[in-house]
Amino acid sequence: MTSATPAPNWRATFPKLAELTTDVVFGDIWERPELSKRDRSLIIVATLTALYRTDQLRGHIRRALDNGVTREEIGEVITQLAFYAGWPCAVNAASVATEVFAERGI
Repeated sequence: MTSATPAPNWRATFPKLAELTTDVVFGDIWERPELSKRDRSLIIVATLTALYRTDQLRGHIRRALDNGVTREEIGEVITQLAFYAGWPCAVNAASVATEVFAERGI
């Protein structure tokens, strides 16, 4: 399980969803060579910010940092999305990112 994978408490109740998450999302989609994992991370952080998906965003910001996206780049993605996805989405994402940066000491 990766830092972007949801908490394991639902896995026993929804085993097929857990299997698809592991095998398809993180096993197939994330491993396709047409985009780097770094680029995929930027796309996912942007998408989750725009969709106001705080729980998933937290893990994907961690994954983005692991995939070489910088704190500054994450900040730029969130700032740009304030104008395209809405101010509340961006402020929410900024709060989540700040928490993740603090836990990482960056």
